[in-house]
Amino acid sequence: MLSVISGAVLLGFQYALLALGVYISFRILNIPDLTVDGSFTFGIAVSAVLCASGHPFLGLLAAVFAGFAAGAVTGFLQTKAKIHPILAGILTMSGLYTVNITIMGAPNVSLIGKKRFYDRFASLFGENSSGDLPKMILAAIICAVCVVLLIMFFKTVLGLCIRATGGNKDMVRASSINTDTTTVTALAISNALVALSGAVIAQTQGFADVNSGSGMIVIGLASVIIGEVIFGRRSLSVGLVSAVVGSVIYRMIVAFALETNVFSANALKLLSAIIVAVTLSVPAVKNAISDRKMKREGMKNA
Repeated sequence: MLSVISGAVLLGFQYALLALGVYISFRILNIPDLTVDGSFTFGIAVSAVLCASGHPFLGLLAAVFAGFAAGAVTGFLQTKAKIHPILAGILTMSGLYTVNITIMGAPNVSLIGKKRFYDRFASLFGENSSGDLPKMILAAIICAVCVVLLIMFFKTVLGLCIRATGGNKDMVRASSINTDTTTVTALAISNALVALSGAVIAQTQGFADVNSGSGMIVIGLASVIIGEVIFGRRSLSVGLVSAVVGSVIYRMIVAFALETNVFSANALKLLSAIIVAVTLSVPAVKNAISDRKMKREGMKNA
């Protein structure tokens, strides 16, 4: 049971970077960005190829820039080509499939026996270097650094403009702020985090697959929604932290569901869809319950 929990927490922190990216596009910018499935695999492909060549840290850095570029392309299609946000994301995601398989040179890349970014840190733990603990600590540190940097960024002028763009684009335009720039920047940062998540997971798991990004948007949304159900929709800082916590809780839910054999491993995507549907319906259920209480009180008072 302990191994199940540690494995779930490890995956939770790794996918938390994905959740942070989805939070930026979905909650801050109010855009359902489907580029995520492609940029996640983009990060995996770039990280795996460079790691296999003996450059694990360069693989993480290059993945961030790759995801940034993918998000910028989607932003360009939305703002300059005037393509619908959902369709723009689908177009970029579809194009990235060819890019990813070209980079990898094959549908799969193995990293067994290759040096990875956490090896030096894991060596500090001696005999436990192959366990989940050093990987978990390092993944948590990466998440914490990203959250702090995002909080600092969204307090800058550009960050505040991005937040305002998501809140009321027309008002931002009336204030002589270039909403095209803020949209492209936000989508680029969002997909950079998503690609970083894929890069970390690829090196941790020791392999890369060109189809790894399928359904990542659902996982990201599940993490964001679960976090909001627990913490509520409050400030930006709380929202970013809740996305990380939601990712960990989501992975624990999935792990326990698979452990109890209620769902098979092949039903993972179905389980993800159910979790998202249930968590998205929570606000509606709360509102319905409160409305019934108000009606009952009104009938009593009458």
